[in-house]
Amino acid sequence: MASAAEQLASNLNFSTFAKAEDLKKRLWFTLGALLVYRLGTYIPLPGLNPDAFAQAFQGQSGGILGLFNMFSGGAVERMAIFALGIMPYISASIIVQLMTSVVPALEQLKKEGEQGRKIINQYTRYGTVLLGAMQAYGIAIGLESGSGLVVDPGWFFRISTVISLLGGTMFLMWLGEQITSRGIGNGISLIIFAGIVAALPGALAGTLELGRTGALSTPLILAIIVMVVAVIALIVFVERAQRRLLIQYPKRQVGNRMFQGDTSHLPLKLNTSGVIPAIFASSLLLLPATLAGFTNTATLPGWATAIVSALAHGQPLYMVLYGGMIAFFAFFYTAIVFNPKDTADNLKKHGGFIPGIRPGERTAEYIDFVLTRITVIGAIYLIFVCILPEILISQTGVPFYLGGTSLLIVVSVTLDTVAQIQGHLIAQQYEGLIKKSKLRGGKRGR
Repeated sequence: MASAAEQLASNLNFSTFAKAEDLKKRLWFTLGALLVYRLGTYIPLPGLNPDAFAQAFQGQSGGILGLFNMFSGGAVERMAIFALGIMPYISASIIVQLMTSVVPALEQLKKEGEQGRKIINQYTRYGTVLLGAMQAYGIAIGLESGSGLVVDPGWFFRISTVISLLGGTMFLMWLGEQITSRGIGNGISLIIFAGIVAALPGALAGTLELGRTGALSTPLILAIIVMVVAVIALIVFVERAQRRLLIQYPKRQVGNRMFQGDTSHLPLKLNTSGVIPAIFASSLLLLPATLAGFTNTATLPGWATAIVSALAHGQPLYMVLYGGMIAFFAFFYTAIVFNPKDTADNLKKHGGFIPGIRPGERTAEYIDFVLTRITVIGAIYLIFVCILPEILISQTGVPFYLGGTSLLIVVSVTLDTVAQIQGHLIAQQYEGLIKKSKLRGGKRGR
């Protein structure tokens, strides 16, 4: 079966794409939806002084606001209606996933199939509304505390800000779901991808401008380009890497027919946690610097000032904590999204087993052992990909958008989208082969 799929994939060409009408409709829908998203990042909040906010943002662009600005496609620096982006939905999704491992009722819902997933998705939406409303109100209070940022401070501005920002987040959540069902790829991931990609030309131009003014030397710029290409190649290699466990199924008899035993593989990704560890680690480490930036540094105690200075970009403590938190979240999130016991139970239910391993608890222990070993490799890979560009960013002033987290998101989403496009093309070619075989069979019958 695998060889047949590989043969179909090798035969894909432009004529196959030209005949895939459904795929072209999905691609056009995806592009149109992403265009709507990009337009929304330029619609400013009502009652805000854009010039005063732009000046205030420049002083905080190196903190967590710069990270959120990257994920929102520049909407934060313009304080547009999409400034919250899709992050409340992602946070709510992670919280609900954590709760499914702790709350027995949610864990039972997860096992109930499609109906249970719908209920869990509904809880995620409620969580998105709650988190989005809290963050939007916090942004409104923060804007009012700034000097001259709001034209007319008061409850009307706070309520309008909460409605605008929360409405933007809910619209993006709906838009992402529409892309997933009617377009190509994961809609939420593509929205983040579009925001980062839209800023890449500006980041590249800014880097070249630093070279033109002499802030960066030409050899250093070439080294940055080589590093970016090497990191992209590493991401592609590791994200496609799998540890396949051999699964065997015994002979079985159904009625009077005897079916031969079959073999398959249980694929375990080298980086099961994806980009989540890097996002969480960056957000937590940049939070102290951001909070300090909104307060008067003269009023801070000496120990607080020392902590903020030690957690600045490029400092040894920052790098050590960043790497340690990435490793922690890599193991933590992998344990949340992949349950070896459930996998072992499903294999036992369908009669599958790993050669040499007793079904049931021993199989779960073996899968957990293999998963732990490959997660070590995945964590080291994430640390390397995120720390190396971070050093360059701190030492040279290269923009956020050329960092390891952004490259990891862009490459991972691209690989996933290309794989889905290829899957649609293979399905199209496979349907064409079936129709041809039926036509040939009908002619022979005549």
